[in-house]
Amino acid sequence: MSFYKFAWRAVWMSLLLLAGIGCADAEREARLEVDWEQFMRKQDLVWDVLPEYWYESAYMGNGMLGWMIYKEPGENYLRFETGDCAYHDHRPEKNDLFHKCRLLTGHFALHPCGEITDGQMRLDLWNAETTADITTTRGKIHIRSFVHSEEMVMVTQLWTEGDEEGCRWEWKPAPSESPRWLFAKQNPDWKAAMPEQYPLNPPVEVDSTQTEGVSYQPLLAGGGMAVRWRETHEGKTRTLWVTLKHTYPETNARELSAKTLENAIRTGYAGLQQTHRAWWHAYYPASFLTLPDGQKENFYWIQMYKLASATRGDRALMDCTGPWLTVTPWPNAWWNLNVQLSYWPLNASNRLSLAGSLEHTLYDHLDQLRNNLQAPYREGAYGLARSTNFEGASDPVGIPGVDKPAEVGNLTWACHSLWLIYRHQMDDVLLREKLFPLLKGAINYYLYFLREEEDGKWHLPATFSPEYGSAEDCNYDLALLRWGCKTLLEISERLHIDDPLIPKWQNVVANLTPYPQDENGLCIGRNVPYAFSHRHYSHLLMAYPLYLINKEDADEAALIEKSLDYWQSKAGAHQGYSLTGASSLSSALGKGNDALSYLNGLFGRFLSVNTLYRESGPVIETPLSGVQSIHDMLLQSWGGKIRVFPAVPDAWQEVAYANFLAEGAFTVSASRQGGKTAFIEVKSGAGEPCVLVTDIERPVFERQGKTFSPTRLAEGVWQIELAQGESFVVYPEGKKPDMTIRPIENPTHNWFGKKREQINK
Repeated sequence: MSFYKFAWRAVWMSLLLLAGIGCADAEREARLEVDWEQFMRKQDLVWDVLPEYWYESAYMGNGMLGWMIYKEPGENYLRFETGDCAYHDHRPEKNDLFHKCRLLTGHFALHPCGEITDGQMRLDLWNAETTADITTTRGKIHIRSFVHSEEMVMVTQLWTEGDEEGCRWEWKPAPSESPRWLFAKQNPDWKAAMPEQYPLNPPVEVDSTQTEGVSYQPLLAGGGMAVRWRETHEGKTRTLWVTLKHTYPETNARELSAKTLENAIRTGYAGLQQTHRAWWHAYYPASFLTLPDGQKENFYWIQMYKLASATRGDRALMDCTGPWLTVTPWPNAWWNLNVQLSYWPLNASNRLSLAGSLEHTLYDHLDQLRNNLQAPYREGAYGLARSTNFEGASDPVGIPGVDKPAEVGNLTWACHSLWLIYRHQMDDVLLREKLFPLLKGAINYYLYFLREEEDGKWHLPATFSPEYGSAEDCNYDLALLRWGCKTLLEISERLHIDDPLIPKWQNVVANLTPYPQDENGLCIGRNVPYAFSHRHYSHLLMAYPLYLINKEDADEAALIEKSLDYWQSKAGAHQGYSLTGASSLSSALGKGNDALSYLNGLFGRFLSVNTLYRESGPVIETPLSGVQSIHDMLLQSWGGKIRVFPAVPDAWQEVAYANFLAEGAFTVSASRQGGKTAFIEVKSGAGEPCVLVTDIERPVFERQGKTFSPTRLAEGVWQIELAQGESFVVYPEGKKPDMTIRPIENPTHNWFGKKREQINK
């Protein structure tokens, strides 16, 4: 589905909510009443003082190009960092982080005439534009900048006061070597990871005048990167136009970039700004969330902005940095957690128009996924090692019981993310033609190595639990293998597929060895306890996000709680995603206060002032997983049940959301007032079975203005007959709630950005 079709459908649904159309009794239809421009202005990042580093910067992007603005530390200029997700090295020797990695492009320096003495900056989320006011000893420079939402061009206007009319632009190309190689050169502890032989790419070729230029970086493996710019003048306003273009193996990037720039300048600033803003104004209303915590609400909407800046359905995969690459040990996509966490928020937030980048990376590169496996195991199987480029090319996947590490579960976990995308849209054509064959191939790799032991159970030889170590019957892989076989059986039943492997999948589900555990809970694997601090929750995937064990079984709930407590008791190596993972695990148990407490830890220790995040180098997934932690408090839909407000913390007495998506392609809007659920509206997008879990004690169910009686399955669990396109509302008996969803008035807002008081501290 194209973005515009998806986005305008969401806008139309929002307009229906706002107008109360589509129900015989309009007052029983949820309505969204929000001034989007005013609401989003309260979410903006605001800098009272100029940012000075990558992790303080204002950042913009369009799913391919990236643009960051900050003052260069120790220098007297403003830095405009460029990035292009398409720009990779293509050295044939290996599929590793030195030979097939993303590459840096460079930055523009805006040199003032005087010394910079002060400055302010604002990232306007609604319009996806950054404005800045720079004060120098000779005047002021005013800036407005954006990366066009669709065209591959970055545009910056500036105008001046005083004696700053002579401020000038300078292009500074970046080194063309692997960012991991550059990082290792700067950090002695990483030098052992550097390859013995690493020839440098040829020198960059820059051809420029005072007002325009092109920088071309040829590559040893062929192809190259062109950065082209031109400055135009209209009255006292100056406009810098920039485009980037990578080609491989062709060497025509300069010619192609010239056409892109000419087209942009011909369209003009006003025309580009208009179409750019129109895209973003269509994007945001896909769903709505308001929280009583201004910091968390600001954070949430910044991540919504970040997601659409980092990826699009037809553009780059979200790797570790998105389009904002810098010197880093992580210049590619990581598949043992990072990619999965990055894409989770798209489901509930109803922004699956962006998810195509993940789908295309995997569905369109099956030959590469097969070739990632060692030759004896390629028949019928696919795999992913830890890191890949955007075409899924990785080092060879390890052989269980032979190689260390044999990290074999990553593709199956990625398939779980694809399954969630499917479940929130229910596209059975995609399920049959794309996901089923891919998941089958991922599970087939496991089947090569399963062995039956004397206990009559299937066991796995030693595999690698991400970021911990190797173990036989590794819980990471047992959980993914069990989930994969169960899901293949579910798909086969749904689509009436008579696959010859069905008996094998049934046998694995019935006879796979239980998850190894000890007195402290779930282990890493057989005879390998959780003995030292481990930031990754790889040994707990069966509880979250797979929900293979869950709170609906009292013994399983006790095991999850014990395992979570013990994992968190050894926190020395924990990072931000250790806290977001613990938050979501707590929500899975229905413990909202614990969930919020863990999430607060992310804000207290790990988030930077612009909500970016780093571990040695920048990684994008952890703040995005914080959004999923919020979603998990407010809406869960695993196991065929829609759970509304399943783990709301006591501090959040008022919460509301509109047009969230649940599994089964249900659209859910709900409001909580005074600590109690005021109403819920559910709309069916696919006619799937509808089971609602709610804390409303004496609920009234209403459809098309008339009350009806659903089937009560258990306390608070109701089954509703709902055809595709139909909807119902539920609210407490004896009350006629106002079903208008409005923003909560928070006393504080614009939490993020660099504040003067932070400097004074």
